[in-house]
Amino acid sequence: MTAAELVIVGCGGHGREVYGIVTAINNAHQRPRWQVLGFVDDDPTPASKECLDRLGVPLLGAVSWLTGRADPPAHVIGIGSPAARRSVGQRIDPAGSGRPRQLAATLIHPAATVGLGNTFGAGTVLFAGVRVSTNVNLGRHVHLNQNSAVGHDTTVGDYSSVNPLAAVSGHCRLAAEVLVGTTAAILQGRQVGTGATVGAGACVVRDVPAGVVVKGVPAR
Repeated sequence: MTAAELVIVGCGGHGREVYGIVTAINNAHQRPRWQVLGFVDDDPTPASKECLDRLGVPLLGAVSWLTGRADPPAHVIGIGSPAARRSVGQRIDPAGSGRPRQLAATLIHPAATVGLGNTFGAGTVLFAGVRVSTNVNLGRHVHLNQNSAVGHDTTVGDYSSVNPLAAVSGHCRLAAEVLVGTTAAILQGRQVGTGATVGAGACVVRDVPAGVVVKGVPAR
């Protein structure tokens, strides 16, 4: 089976976790198989470079290494922050540029559980232990982190993140760039506005406006 070429954007801890997902996909003989050419990062830390050396995966250069190619390989954005992920994503695929959209890979860990009738946008990443129910719509570059859950008939907007052990109930609407913190819960039918943050351990019992941070039980 021929492997498709892939570059991971961001070589910090989150990006290296994404590399682990790619490795798990390849080891499980899922399709497509990926050949990771390396990482790109505008400001890699010395610690991250050392980790890449231990993994035996090259740092190819800055993000411009990817955007400057006439026929770029597929990419996945391995950056945890929704806002930072959007910023990089818009550099890679600028709206109205007139150039063909670069291929963003969708990665689903073999240990994730995915129900029927779902739609996942390009660049979406599902980590190990994720549970996605039915009729769930995930936008572009959404990250569902380890052991998180998304209930039936829920929509999660572009560049949003659901952190480990968080639970989003059914019929919820999360707008773009939402961050749901570790172990947080969003109850049935709630809406969370663009760029909002649900703090770790919070329980959302009413709608959350755009751009705010809510914490606590119930979340305020």
